[in-house]
Amino acid sequence: MPAASSKPSSLRSSSHRPRKRFGQHFLHEAGVIRRIVEAIAPQNGECMVEIGPGEGALTLPLVERLGALHVIELDRDLAAALQSMEGLIVHQADALEFDFQEFPAGVRIVGNLPYNISTPLLFHLARYAARVRDMHFMLQAEVVERMVAAPSTPAYGRLSVALQARFHMRRLFGVAPGAFRPAPKVDSAVVRMQPRADMLRVDDELLRRAFSARRKTLRNALRGVDLAAAGIDGGLRPENLSPEDYARLSMNSIL
Repeated sequence: MPAASSKPSSLRSSSHRPRKRFGQHFLHEAGVIRRIVEAIAPQNGECMVEIGPGEGALTLPLVERLGALHVIELDRDLAAALQSMEGLIVHQADALEFDFQEFPAGVRIVGNLPYNISTPLLFHLARYAARVRDMHFMLQAEVVERMVAAPSTPAYGRLSVALQARFHMRRLFGVAPGAFRPAPKVDSAVVRMQPRADMLRVDDELLRRAFSARRKTLRNALRGVDLAAAGIDGGLRPENLSPEDYARLSMNSIL
């Protein structure tokens, strides 16, 4: 009979003190963890990467189903502790600077993203859209609202367009503050991102210019851009255009 492993199955009993500079809020609610895992539906042998595993609340059920799991953890103490979990390949690194091309095409990415860097991290991850199968993230509810917002709604903006040009996105469910330690001051939500078969090319500088002047009409927000060539009404405002409109405008614009 093989000897029982001495490796811990989880770090959730850890006395690790959450660090504000890393935006750490550790998920602990069993029902929420189960719902997230069910939404991800991990299968043995799949290549999956978890960003910000923290104390391993989501990590353990994932690795149990996958057999092996890559995790990216910036906190050195947590990364060192995670090394003791069976089946983990630990990358002690900053996800904002990580090159996800080192994983094979079809990689799945998941995580409870640090809220203080969630927007720049989403823009970074969007660069790898053609290489991923899907992404499932826990984020501040307000950020998820912006990610899935439709044109001509208050939440629609640069993030909405940049992500929707590359992904089909769906808000799955909300999560209350009490599911975390310490409890954040905001509600959270889980979102699914699946790459579009018809990914659109949208110029990011064009988006910056447009949404930095979102109250102006397009003819004023994008002076020097040939709106007519793209069939765009200059009297519209930036929030009125779809990702497809911005892709068409990007093809006809030199900034």
